[in-house]
Amino acid sequence: MPRKDGRDSSQERDVERLLDELYATAPPQFVSRREELAARARTDGRAEDARRIRAARRPTLAAWAANLLLHSQPTESRRFLELGRELREAYRTLDAAEIKELSGQRTSVVSALSRQAATLARDAGHRLSDAAQQDVASTLRAVLADEEAADQWATGRLESTLTPPSDFPSGTDAAPKARAAATAVRRTPRERSGPEEELKDELAERRRQKQEKRAREAREAAEAADRRLGERRAEQEEADASLRQARDRHDQARRRVSDAEDELQRARRDQKDAEREQKEAEKRGRAAADAVAEAEQAARKAAEESERLREELD
Repeated sequence: MPRKDGRDSSQERDVERLLDELYATAPPQFVSRREELAARARTDGRAEDARRIRAARRPTLAAWAANLLLHSQPTESRRFLELGRELREAYRTLDAAEIKELSGQRTSVVSALSRQAATLARDAGHRLSDAAQQDVASTLRAVLADEEAADQWATGRLESTLTPPSDFPSGTDAAPKARAAATAVRRTPRERSGPEEELKDELAERRRQKQEKRAREAREAAEAADRRLGERRAEQEEADASLRQARDRHDQARRRVSDAEDELQRARRDQKDAEREQKEAEKRGRAAADAVAEAEQAARKAAEESERLREELD
């Protein structure tokens, strides 16, 4: 259905798809690809799309790797965003036990996804430096700590590194503070008791079970990311071994071709020598045949002369 600006939903989806593709393009090719897509949109009469595409800014290498991670691993990315929501909720509610558990997951998941982003970038032909990998990790930590940063990364169109807020505590110092605050809160409303308190406990238990399930899923996502990283490395090692074997076979074949070419040259020389000897032998054969013919003619003449002389004597 057309919008007020005359564009329909399919056109909107098309330009969003093109922008997603653009921000998954490696930074060295970003500008040329942006101009190509904008020019195509202008040629098709889509001036607004061309303007939006032209306004896109080239991401840093670390931001591109973070975008690539989001586009290439949608399931793990969704679980990572969910982990961030749980972690921020735990800090808001001062749930000390959950903060401790989720903070431990945060470290392992950020580490695993940072390595996976580096692997994806390397597979795409761009190796991340140590500083760029640290920027990817910083972006992922910001996604966990800050809802706005999470929303930015979820678009898949980061242009630069995200920085986690300085007031977001780490897992080591957050749990004691949360426990102290939670204890103070529990001791204040002494009038709460009876069914209301039981309902509160039941809701808290359900919430804890739900969070434990999400925490298990986050751990499984991190483990799956590590497994995929190991598989990628194994595939690379296998590919390197296959390449070495192919190079060895190529070198052996090249040596055999060289030996065959040398043998062919020797055979051609032998063939020329044999042809020359054959011609000389044929020449000698013809000369011998001529000599035999002359000798036979001379023998006949001699025999005739001898016969004639014998008849005269008789």
